[in-house]
Amino acid sequence: MKLTFYGHASFSVEIGGRHLVFDPFITPNEAARHIDIKTIKADYLLLSHGHGDHVADAVAIAKNTDALVVASAEVAGWIGAQGVEKTHPMNHGGKKELDFGSVRCVNAIHSSGLPDGSYGGNPMGFVITSPEGNFYYSGDTALTLDMQLIPRWATLDFAVLCIGDNFTMGYEDAVEAARLAGAKKVVGVHYDTFGYIRIDHAKARQAFEAAGIELLLPAIGETIDV
Repeated sequence: MKLTFYGHASFSVEIGGRHLVFDPFITPNEAARHIDIKTIKADYLLLSHGHGDHVADAVAIAKNTDALVVASAEVAGWIGAQGVEKTHPMNHGGKKELDFGSVRCVNAIHSSGLPDGSYGGNPMGFVITSPEGNFYYSGDTALTLDMQLIPRWATLDFAVLCIGDNFTMGYEDAVEAARLAGAKKVVGVHYDTFGYIRIDHAKARQAFEAAGIELLLPAIGETIDV
């Protein structure tokens, strides 16, 4: 599988010729100003929750690509009200088979207001399973013991975990999250975008290395094999 990082918690994964784009927050992010969202390929848009730093470009990308938007019922409804025709509402514990594999919605401990101030439903993470491999995206979350359920559903090739602290778990807790989820390779997200979530990269790498887990911090716009 190939993963392209678009900054903050925005990334895409290519599986079986399908492009899954997660939490697009690109045009408002100064560090991602070199990314043109009109060039992003998307067959599916998966939104973990309703905060602006996770849905900012969702409507534009969905309309550009005709992607199916997968999100909580509240977020999917809000996206639909913006003129996006293809949405699929889900919630915690739900699983959906799609043409690349399956999406399972799992617990995330966070908040979820939409940009207009309306209720954004439950924040969530996603476990993606496919013939090409499996991965877990935590979304914005605190460390939670629910993560120990993930190996019952999938053997992970990698996990995408928030590591920036303050609004989510920091890299120390993300190490434990990787252990609970059974991930030996982690792509770090949700760090450095704002002053509140700046991290020491060397210390983060050392924490993961000490636990025998590989931490990947791709540059914005970089595509890596995972």
